[in-house]
Amino acid sequence: MESMLNKLKSTVTKVTADVTSAVMGNPVTREFEVGRHIASGGPGMCWRIYNGTKKSTKQEVAVFVFDKKIVDRYQKFEKDQIIDSLKKGVQQLTRLRHPRLLTVQHPLEESRDCLAFCTEPVFASLANVLGQWDNLPSPVPTDIKDYKLYDVETKYGLLQISEGLSFLHSGVKMVHGNLCPENIILNKSGAWKIMGFDFSISSSNPSDAEPKYVCKEWDPNSPPLCLPNPEYVAPEYILSVSCDSASDMYSLGVVVHAVFNEGKPVFRVNKQDIFKSFSRQLDQLSRLSPGVLSKIPDEVREHVKMLLSVTANVRPDADQMTKIPFFDDVGAVTLQYFDSLFQRDNLQKSQFYKGLPKVLPKLPKRVVVYRILPALTSEFVNPDMVPFVLPNVLLIAEECTKEEYVRLILPDLTPVFKQQEPIQILLIFLQKMDLLLTKTPPEDIKNSVLPMVYRALEAPSIQIQELCLNIIPSFANLIDYPSMKNALIPRIKSACLQTSSLAVRVNSLVCLGKILEYLDKWFVIDEILPFLQQIPSREPAVLMGILASLFTGIPKEHLAGKSVPHLVSISIDNNLNLNQFNSFMAVIREMLNRMEAEHKTKLEQLHSMQEQQRSLNLSNQMNPSEDTKNSPNVSSQVRDVSAFLALLFNVSLTLEEKQRLAKEQEQAAKLRSQQPLAPQTAKDLTSSLLNNMTSLNTLSLSSGPRTTPMQTGGALSSGFSSGPNMSGMGTMNNGFNSNMGFHAGGMGMRPATPGLYGGMATTTSTPNFSALTQNQTQPSKPPDMSSSKRNDINNAVDKYEGEEDLYSPS
Repeated sequence: MESMLNKLKSTVTKVTADVTSAVMGNPVTREFEVGRHIASGGPGMCWRIYNGTKKSTKQEVAVFVFDKKIVDRYQKFEKDQIIDSLKKGVQQLTRLRHPRLLTVQHPLEESRDCLAFCTEPVFASLANVLGQWDNLPSPVPTDIKDYKLYDVETKYGLLQISEGLSFLHSGVKMVHGNLCPENIILNKSGAWKIMGFDFSISSSNPSDAEPKYVCKEWDPNSPPLCLPNPEYVAPEYILSVSCDSASDMYSLGVVVHAVFNEGKPVFRVNKQDIFKSFSRQLDQLSRLSPGVLSKIPDEVREHVKMLLSVTANVRPDADQMTKIPFFDDVGAVTLQYFDSLFQRDNLQKSQFYKGLPKVLPKLPKRVVVYRILPALTSEFVNPDMVPFVLPNVLLIAEECTKEEYVRLILPDLTPVFKQQEPIQILLIFLQKMDLLLTKTPPEDIKNSVLPMVYRALEAPSIQIQELCLNIIPSFANLIDYPSMKNALIPRIKSACLQTSSLAVRVNSLVCLGKILEYLDKWFVIDEILPFLQQIPSREPAVLMGILASLFTGIPKEHLAGKSVPHLVSISIDNNLNLNQFNSFMAVIREMLNRMEAEHKTKLEQLHSMQEQQRSLNLSNQMNPSEDTKNSPNVSSQVRDVSAFLALLFNVSLTLEEKQRLAKEQEQAAKLRSQQPLAPQTAKDLTSSLLNNMTSLNTLSLSSGPRTTPMQTGGALSSGFSSGPNMSGMGTMNNGFNSNMGFHAGGMGMRPATPGLYGGMATTTSTPNFSALTQNQTQPSKPPDMSSSKRNDINNAVDKYEGEEDLYSPS
């Protein structure tokens, strides 16, 4: 299987290469570039059709090529006969010029290998469309394989063939002689054209009113390419060797049958026994059964039956066929009118174009795009017709895909974008701006569409400026933001400030008010609101336009400083009536209420924050927690919270405050990362001192006859001051007298003199109280502690308590 496919592939490649090489040797290639093989047609489908372009103008053409290798199997005289027949057909076609005949762009050229000539761009032959794919490239092109004729195409195509025959019969006095689907070509726009004049017969007496045609006898031994297609030839041509214009009408009837029956003729002819086959066909035609024409539409069935009549005089002529009701279809009439536009004046054209939008939706898209659109765009060279043609072109653009719009419509619209006269052109474009911005590529929008809008805003005509300003808001959402910000808005502002027309100024303000929603808030604050204060006019319409240009998102700071004062100043203008003044006051009240509400909310939030901070501080003072005790700097943390809340409520901070806040946050973070200090328990020095004093007082009260020390009038001192009897006592550590210190061996008291208290010598020895016990019977005298000494004691106690606080955990 694979080897067969490879063999087939190589065969196709070889044939294609052979044909290409054959064409390259033809003089046609000097002026034309030959492209790919697209179709086939002509007698016996012998002509291969290629697309091509003219080298000098890049004009698109179709190149018809006949490869002489096809006739290699014939004898030389038969080859010459075939070549001469083909040459005759092309030469006759070249001489004839009519819209219903295929237009030749370059005459026939012959080389050793092929014949070639160029025509207008071609899609395919009618035979290709009806399923006859002989001499087509392999695989068959998809556009031909999937091509289906619409009713309007069929009707108008048959009408075009009828008109072509009418031209040949009445104008040229010629019989085509071989009208069949192979010799009907569909050009690139879908129009049906006649070719294949190889067997055409001209009148022998063209000057006479009644033409006379002489035909050749059918020679069954001639090569098929030297004979007409027998399935489409009239019976009298074969049986009686006679023909006239009615013979072509019979061929037209068979073509109509083939169009509605998938390319099948009325009868199949046995080419080996042509005369017997036609005799039998003649009998069938004389009693034609209804089933043969069952697929033909009712409106034309009776006319087709008449065309297939055995009697030539019964057959309608070509001119009569063009007038049958079957061709009165609105689509066919519209296409027919387009083909005759060159004969109409501007008034007739304008009336036709005005009614065209009602017809376009009824036509198939293929017909509209490839038949009607080219005719419309060709009118763009006539500025007076552009306002009538342009709405139809844009209506077609709406039904096209973006790719079709860019390929088929945009190239013709680009020059029209630059036209400013007549002014209706700009109006039509502005009304369809959403379509243009949706389907036009961004680069073309920037280079062609938006400049047209800018020119409209800067146009000297006030009418154009008003129309542009009124329409801009309808497509503002489709304009990219940079273009709106940098190009559109400045031109609207300029038009408002520089114009002398009140209407333009008011429309500018209204336009700005409508497109504010597409602008950035800060751009409006920085550009639009200051611009409103620059407007010099004080007409009521202008003032109301300024009012309409304000938006609801203005910050309260701008409201308080600029917007409200500006509105208040213009609200009392004497030109405003009561209703206008009330409108101003309503807006001013709304702004004040919003400003009050926003600022009040902010102040309430700040107040609540401050109250929470005070409560927090008071709570920390009354009930300090462990975290508070361990915190080295509570005020710093409070400041941190305050700063954070200030940022939260958009309270602005100075640079110094921000620097201090950053340093405090850094220091607080370091302190939180350190281990807290463990409190040390200190001795209760105050309790020890009081206990010692109590012991001394007890001892002094219970002392005996030894009154010498006591009689000196000096009270027993605990080391707080140096009395006459204790003058030798020095200051002790921790605020005590050194003679009454606390040593490791115990606590002792050293008197001022060695003989005191019975010779007590050291601080570590136990005092001798024998003298005191001897005088226990005598009443003891309380020690005399003067007020100065009491003050000294109190001061010392306060001092020790202060030192004790340093070591206290609290």
